[in-house]
Amino acid sequence: MNKPLVIGITGGIGGGKSTLAARLRDEGFEVYDSDMEARRLQNEHPLIRKQLRDLFGEDIYNDQGLNRAALAEMVFTNKDLLLKLNKVVHPFVEAHFKNWVEKNSANKFLFVESAILFESGFNQYVDKVIVITAAEEIRIMRVIKRDGSTLEQVRARMSSQISEDFKTSKADFIIHSDDNLPLLDKMRRILHELNEQY
Repeated sequence: MNKPLVIGITGGIGGGKSTLAARLRDEGFEVYDSDMEARRLQNEHPLIRKQLRDLFGEDIYNDQGLNRAALAEMVFTNKDLLLKLNKVVHPFVEAHFKNWVEKNSANKFLFVESAILFESGFNQYVDKVIVITAAEEIRIMRVIKRDGSTLEQVRARMSSQISEDFKTSKADFIIHSDDNLPLLDKMRRILHELNEQY
């Protein structure tokens, strides 16, 4: 039996990754949300909880779980801490992802949405990469509107991510989301091309 083609969806903050992933799910495709799974594992996995407490202090967890705001404050201004955080969490997410691919191996296409596809090394587990992007000012406006963040907070988060130029240089397909054309139409063109090839 043929293995599924695993397709990574990435791009900078505010580019439209989650919107594209939601459209694909609506169409019946399986999409692994690596950021959401990382958040879930950070809250639920006892070994991750222990390692993050050792790294960031006991207060990094509260009654609701991981104190994301405090964690973000620390790691987005300190690349060394961000690397340490990723080193703790990524091996668990990778193991969970590989298991997910195995469980869903009857599908022709599988998608994985990841903000840090390249930074985390997740790109080694995908066969094709789609980068979804938009002009920087549009991405900033989207994030401010979505999260209620300040301009400074959004810029800090952007500067902690690798550049859009790097991502697009590594992409097999690029979707520009700054026009008003439906994302699904753009995605269907890519799927048509992949169906022709595989």
